[in-house]
Amino acid sequence: MELTSDSLLNTLLAAGALSLLVTLWLWPRLARQRPLPMLGRILLLTVTQATVLAVLAVSVNNSFGFYTSWDGLLHPGGAALTLTGSAHQKGAAPDTEALVQPSTEGGLETVTDLPKGPPEEVGKVESIRVTGKESGLSDQMFIYLPPEYYNPKYSRMHFPVLLAMSGFPGTALHLLSELHLPQTAWELQRTGQMAPTIIVMARPNVADPRNTECVDVPGGPQSETWFAKDIPAALRATYRVSRSAASWGTFGYSTGGSCSLRLTMRFPDVYGNAAGLHADFAVPEDYSTGGNLFAGNRALADQSDLTWRLRNLPAPNVALLLVSTRKEEDYTATQAFLSVAEQTSAAHPELRTDSLFLDDGGHNFDSWRRELPASLQWLSDHMETPQDREPRQ
Repeated sequence: MELTSDSLLNTLLAAGALSLLVTLWLWPRLARQRPLPMLGRILLLTVTQATVLAVLAVSVNNSFGFYTSWDGLLHPGGAALTLTGSAHQKGAAPDTEALVQPSTEGGLETVTDLPKGPPEEVGKVESIRVTGKESGLSDQMFIYLPPEYYNPKYSRMHFPVLLAMSGFPGTALHLLSELHLPQTAWELQRTGQMAPTIIVMARPNVADPRNTECVDVPGGPQSETWFAKDIPAALRATYRVSRSAASWGTFGYSTGGSCSLRLTMRFPDVYGNAAGLHADFAVPEDYSTGGNLFAGNRALADQSDLTWRLRNLPAPNVALLLVSTRKEEDYTATQAFLSVAEQTSAAHPELRTDSLFLDDGGHNFDSWRRELPASLQWLSDHMETPQDREPRQ
């Protein structure tokens, strides 16, 4: 059984219930104050507590995605993001043909509610491993190719691309299993509410267990380079995707939402649109980031502070959507950023900012799932469709 499968969790739940019943049944028979009965009671308590702890551990792991496979749990670092060969040196990477490879990682087989049917009717989700030239990083992710991608009539079409990022410490699988991103996108595309779009699903945490917030860490992982240069280059070398920044967008929730907004504002020539759900606007200095990602360099920290950028740097030519709830802790910070953005847009209309707020909800998948359809429709409305998308007759 897979580590993240429902069958494992259900088996542990059954084992826990059985151990409790066995304990209740045998306890009166082991009531004597002798060595063997006492040892029996200790054994019963140990087994019961072990099964309960196992259920809790598997449930927490499934929720936060610390490990996605037995190999990752039993051999820490084996399946984590790694430097590939000598590719940690800038420019040293495998051939272009190897930048994207099919993969069996990530647990795609555990997602059972993907649309069923041939790719030309429902599209297809694939597990891939992407390797970067500039950063030297390599990671597993998922890609959704819409039905039109497999239709010969659209063979000349270059598709819009949406880079979607999970939260921290979540995995890319959460975008499928918890958020239902490709499932929702397919339904919106099927009903004409979203243009056919390639969706790439990734995780922001490129240096487990540290949260790098999608920035280049001095002397450390170059995660900003990974997202801003390597992933787009690998996709363009492998798939029929548009090369125009206006046709590329980013999306994410929590840390992924922060990364989405930051990457788009810092690299408007790569990503022209962003939807950030429940995002932060400055890189936090907390336990997850190790306290200080910029090694005390105030200039680097300012560059990644989105409000500071609006006040001090030229406005980027991008469209941003900020999504949250009025009950969220980040509501005040989101309103403050929107206020600055509106002032900036008044003088620089190339910056477009919209917002969407639910009246209730928190920092959880229930809220993000409710916000997802409107966010995808907004992105589709703002991401340009390549000119060469008319089907051949």
